Amino acid sequence: MTKTKKILLRTLCILLAVIFALIIVLVSVFFGIWHNEFSSVSSFTLLRDRNDAHKDGAVYSMKVSGGFYFDDFLEEGGAKKDSELIAFISNKITRGLMDMGIKESDIGCSSFTAVTESGDRLFARNYDFDKTNVCLTLTNPGGGRHASFSTVDLNYVGISTEKNVEGLMNKITCLAAPFAPLDGINDAGVSCGIYMTYQGEPENNNAVATDQNDPNKPDITSTTMLRMILDYADDVDEAVELVKQYNLHDSANTSFHYMIADATGKSAILEWVPVGGTDETDNDGSARELVVTYNTGDEKIGDHEGESDFQWITNFIIQPGYYTKDEDKAGLDRYDQIYSDLSKTDGVVKDEWAAMEILKTVGRRSWGKGDGCTVHSVIYNLTQKTVLWVSNENFDDSTAIYEYSFATGELKTVAGK
Repeated sequence: MTKTKKILLRTLCILLAVIFALIIVLVSVFFGIWHNEFSSVSSFTLLRDRNDAHKDGAVYSMKVSGGFYFDDFLEEGGAKKDSELIAFISNKITRGLMDMGIKESDIGCSSFTAVTESGDRLFARNYDFDKTNVCLTLTNPGGGRHASFSTVDLNYVGISTEKNVEGLMNKITCLAAPFAPLDGINDAGVSCGIYMTYQGEPENNNAVATDQNDPNKPDITSTTMLRMILDYADDVDEAVELVKQYNLHDSANTSFHYMIADATGKSAILEWVPVGGTDETDNDGSARELVVTYNTGDEKIGDHEGESDFQWITNFIIQPGYYTKDEDKAGLDRYDQIYSDLSKTDGVVKDEWAAMEILKTVGRRSWGKGDGCTVHSVIYNLTQKTVLWVSNENFDDSTAIYEYSFATGELKTVAGK
């Protein structure tokens, strides 16, 4: 080998070594910055494929690593509108390298609380919508925040409802899932759900968003309020106190109310209504104030509610005098059916499967008129800190039924009843 060739070979080796070293440095830097995001994306798993004939979207799971910057979100004053939330998520998760989205849409659902014959407290929920992909989202942020299980409609983070989640960029987009829970439970046995209320402007499809503007309070959006409850609340009272500290902003021209329950058997429905206002006059979302209705001492709502220890909710404001006629109460038929089923045993059910049977009764595929479907049905056992979750009303298909336990940390399919 000539001297020139030796020099060229040595130079090439040095160049390759430098390039390799740079790659190692870049990989180390990227992993150092995004190691939690890498771990979360790698855990994103398809649990059940879609079935378009039955209006079934795909079911995924994701174990979220780290604190997903929610402490920062609250410390920086929260968000008053979707664009602010989207900007925060994009800047934090991708460092501004890509846009991420969150949106809200019509949510027609049912929930109730019950107690089993053995004394376990339950929180039950149907999520009624259209065919969509969902993600069972597991978080354990540490730092004094609770671990949680929540259900996220991936449509709300910008994922298409017409196909499975495909490609790395779409999986990265799903990192926004912790900011958009629809229902969930934390390891303290606190559960919460969000439900549309169709408030105000009957001539405009009842679509006036709550938009509080107390200058002394920070701002928060609908799903991030639910995330706050799951992450920080030890019980119902603490959840209510947290909510009271914020201005609620329901974006996308929608309005919502919530139900919260804990392992002691206490529950509450949180609604935002104008003092003395009715559905026909409730056309200014900034005039609404928080009203909390607990499962005890709720005689003002009605005789059934006052006599019952359990609580139930669909898609209308429960405050007396808000509606001039029952026809304006969205989901009143499901509300009455749930009460009818629960009142037969004073809110006591044999077990989680018995509670699931009540959800089955008011599922959209059997109860509805072809408008949408029930995307998932879930029973949260607040005493045992466990979850029984069914996809798309496939109650008799063991491959569509999932169980989660905080004690084991396992998410697995289980046999049907």
